[in-house]
Amino acid sequence: MKRHITAALLACGLLLTGCGAVRTEPLDREPAAEGPVIAYVPLDDRPDNVERVVYLAESLGYALELPEPVLYRTRLDGQPRNFDELQRGEPWSLCTWVLEQEAAGCDRYILSLDQLHSGGLVSSRAMTEDELALPGGGHVSSSGLLEGLLAALAEDPNNTVWLLDSVMRLAPTVGYEGGTLEEYNAIRAYGMEPREALADEALTLENVLDSYRRGADGSALLYGLEPGVLEANLAARERKLRLSDRVRQTLAQPGYGHFRVMIGIDDSSLEDCIQKNEIAYLRRGLRTGADGRSLDWLLAGVDDLAFKALVRLYLDETGWQGDTAAVRYYGGTEDRPACDYDFQPLTTVMAEHLALFGLTGSETGALQVLVLTQPADEAEKSGYYGALLQDLRACREENRPVILIDAGNGRYGTAFHEALTKETELGYLLSYAGFLDMAIVTGTALSHGVARYAYLQSGARGEAAERAFARTLADSVIKDFCYKNVVRNDLLTYIRSGLGGDPNNFWLPKIDLEAVQARLEQGMEDASVGVIRNLQRSNFFSPEPGGGRGWGGVALKNYRFPWDRAFEIGMDILLGEFTEPHEKVWGVYYR
Repeated sequence: MKRHITAALLACGLLLTGCGAVRTEPLDREPAAEGPVIAYVPLDDRPDNVERVVYLAESLGYALELPEPVLYRTRLDGQPRNFDELQRGEPWSLCTWVLEQEAAGCDRYILSLDQLHSGGLVSSRAMTEDELALPGGGHVSSSGLLEGLLAALAEDPNNTVWLLDSVMRLAPTVGYEGGTLEEYNAIRAYGMEPREALADEALTLENVLDSYRRGADGSALLYGLEPGVLEANLAARERKLRLSDRVRQTLAQPGYGHFRVMIGIDDSSLEDCIQKNEIAYLRRGLRTGADGRSLDWLLAGVDDLAFKALVRLYLDETGWQGDTAAVRYYGGTEDRPACDYDFQPLTTVMAEHLALFGLTGSETGALQVLVLTQPADEAEKSGYYGALLQDLRACREENRPVILIDAGNGRYGTAFHEALTKETELGYLLSYAGFLDMAIVTGTALSHGVARYAYLQSGARGEAAERAFARTLADSVIKDFCYKNVVRNDLLTYIRSGLGGDPNNFWLPKIDLEAVQARLEQGMEDASVGVIRNLQRSNFFSPEPGGGRGWGGVALKNYRFPWDRAFEIGMDILLGEFTEPHEKVWGVYYR
């Protein structure tokens, strides 16, 4: 008690004498990104596919070029449509845009196939025909359109082209083209039914398609759904797999060795479900180079695809030779799937992502990866995250780089986040993730952490890149700590009980959008105070002890709901100038 009182008095004295933590005033504008340009067609317009990819690219010294948002935006039922009355993106216009970048001399591309085939991830779960309507009238084959684009990009052997694809999840999207929750649940249950596992000569495209309708014993699966509902879903699933297969066949031809593919497995199941034969079929088509290295990857997670492709592109260009990583789990459930939508144990997901980035597991690894899992024993929750906090503080004292992953899937409430905010230095982390499903969280945290570590190892130090890194770390921490478990929960209740609306779509029925916006802004202002204060007193990790800098001011503005639903938000992050390293007095950082 005496020590705490002394610390408090000393802290007050420092503040009164003007020696408190320095908060530089956040700037209205960030310096423009300079460096090699990457032309990027995103999966859709959610923050993980747009602004967070921009931050990550700029943190590595790239400038990301994107089409106009209206060309790749998704709109749910009842919401204002895009031009030409579309709920989805517009593939023909996007292909035209990519060709314009090629004509302008671009030679780096990250392109979402779901967007270029179907107008986005959600639309890819609903479209059943190969034909696409053209703006102004007429139709075009979606497969032919993409094949023409790939052929044009293949003409320049100096191009590096990453294609992002996905294995369709078990059920379509609620609230898109009339999809209901009841249909979602029924179709997902049908998709989870075990199928016969195909292998060797039996693993053909047509047999995979046939397995959609047959159980593990080969008999026809029967399910009670409205006529046409299941058929439409299976037709969309067949279309999706056939399109992926055509891309595979195209890239198998000579002249496509400078193309790479990153396939993500969308929401899945531990069962031998409808996806398993699709996964096996696509995995068999993955290419390797003459040197035996992988050209293509198939991993769990979809919303982190662009992160992983971008970082792999950077590592390839900079000649990254890999490194070691020490992975430590806290919670005791790493040997099982981390949530209901995963199909692999967390350890398997982790191992596959480590391999993607050239990391080798080692107890004395250069990179420290600390992972909080769901608690094996509810009574021991504080002990699990307490042990993690102790190791995290030790890493800080030893100047060891840390990637932090919250794979607790909400089981710790806000207690873990509150302890991190009070007892650690959040701005010291290389990366943090915890907002989405756990396969995505793993890919997000590792891609961002490896990116930062490799960038620092390269010796590069661009001011725009440093500030972009700070924004991507702040975005992860603030959204998970402040929005996910605090503000969003309040909004769910307010929208349902106070406004009589649906948190999954503010337009069916239409609610008072200004009232929801005001509630969001006030909630974030209140919830983010402690986290922002922590960041402003943090120092960045530096490979050279004492060689880092301190965070400056952090401010948030322009909160938004990208899909007019409460699930996720976007926001602008303003930063002040960085400072000299903050000094620590009784556990509190000052200058």
